[in-house]
Amino acid sequence: MTSAKILLATLTLGAAVAFAGQASAEKLKATLNGASEVPATTSKGTGALDANYDAATKKLTWKLTYSGLTGPATAAHFHGPAESGKNAGVAVAIPNATSSPVDGSAVLTDAQAADLLAGKMYVNIHTKANPGGEIRGQVTK
Repeated sequence: MTSAKILLATLTLGAAVAFAGQASAEKLKATLNGASEVPATTSKGTGALDANYDAATKKLTWKLTYSGLTGPATAAHFHGPAESGKNAGVAVAIPNATSSPVDGSAVLTDAQAADLLAGKMYVNIHTKANPGGEIRGQVTK
């Protein structure tokens, strides 16, 4: 094999590996507000979730930011499976959510990953004044 063919084969393999790595990562987001809670709250609080899901490792990583809540956050979670306007139980806890920003990660089950990628998970932030959730946002691609 000539050196040109070896180089071409190496570059082709490298590109295939790079595309495979990129194909398994999904970028996700959510915009949180009181109107999205079920039932809705009158909170002026807002939030944003930026997340990545790596299908190869089943790892979800996130950065959650929020402000304007009625008081300190007491908890935050990913809930599912549920479409927008529906409630569901806690699927994944978001530790250390008492101050913004919150960075974290979790390894998902196959069922959780399927719900996440199908848009059937939401994030909400709880406060003392709104123990069921003060602000919420549906996670979407």
